Formats: sequence, structure tokens, C-alpha cells
Amino acid sequence: MGRRERKKAATRKALADAALRLFIEHGYDAVTLHDVAEAADVSTTTLLKYFPSKEALVFDEEADQEAALVSAVRDRTPGTTIPQALRAHVKRVRIRPADPDAHCETDTGYGDFFDLVVGTPALSDYGHRMWMHRQDALARAIAEDTGAPSDDLRSAALARFALEASAFARAAADAEQALDAAFDLLENGWSATGSRA
Repeated sequence: MGRRERKKAATRKALADAALRLFIEHGYDAVTLHDVAEAADVSTTTLLKYFPSKEALVFDEEADQEAALVSAVRDRTPGTTIPQALRAHVKRVRIRPADPDAHCETDTGYGDFFDLVVGTPALSDYGHRMWMHRQDALARAIAEDTGAPSDDLRSAALARFALEASAFARAAADAEQALDAAFDLLENGWSATGSRA
């Protein structure tokens, strides 16, 4: 990475870190883009070159997150099914992070980040939309892994339902139990649950 790219990356990180710190300290709605730019010692115009919206400041690792989701399918251990791998990945990054600080590249812990997102409807909605934008990449990875055509509907359906399972789980009283129920259904189908038709 050249000097110019390093400087851009440092500016981007400084903006995201300043935004997250301010949002947690003062509340998302109380902080303006100008406040964030000032805290990072850049102009608002510069901030908008890096982040197209206020919500985007909070979700700064989208490419990395998509790569990790695809990797959960491609790099799973032998004998692990795709739904099992996705369940473990979603549980780790969306429900109960095993290494909280690994998901938030700031001094602020993942718990504070999670509370901010869940407690702010605009961020919760934006985060869900960004999470669902990974559906096509995940569907392609599933299709490739199974030898199906890239437009395979079963692969697309599995990708969609696996991603939606996290929103379903996060809305439940016991998120982990809800996620397990959703993935048990994805893995085994309705008839295997023992429920009456």
C-alpha cells in the first residue's frame, strides 16, 4: 500500500473512530456530521467523500464482513454442512461475538457498538439492509460450493434465509435459541421437526 492509500485509510479510520466514540457518548441523534468532522479534524466535505451517510460511519467494515461470510462457506471444515457453517458464523458475528473487540476496530468494545445499533432504529434498519446486501455474494458462494449454476434458486433461498435468521434471532428473548431453531429448520426441513403438517 502506497503512502497516499495509507493516508486515506488512516483518515477513514479516524472518521469512523471519532463517529463511534461520539455516538456512544452523546447518542446517535445528538451528533451531527459536522461534529464528527470536527472531532477528526477534517471538513464535512472531506467526511462525505469517505462516508455517503451518517449511518455509514458506524458500519465501516462491509467488504471485510462480506468476505468473512463467503469464507464461512468456502473454508468450512470437512464434514461441516453449509447451514452448520453459516449458523456458527452468524452466531459469532451477529449474536454472541467470541472475540468482541475483533468486530470493532476502535477502543470501544463490541458491547457498546451492539447497544448503539440495537438502540437506534436508524442504525438497526441500516445495519440490517447492509447485512442483507451480502445475499448475492453468499448465494454465489453456496452455488459454487455445491456445483450448482450461479443463479440457482435453492442457493439463493438458503442465503436469504440464513441472513434473515439473524434479524429473527435478535428480536427474540433468547437470540441464540431462536437462531438455533431457525438453522435447525434450514438444515433439516419442516418435516424433520416432528411438527404436524
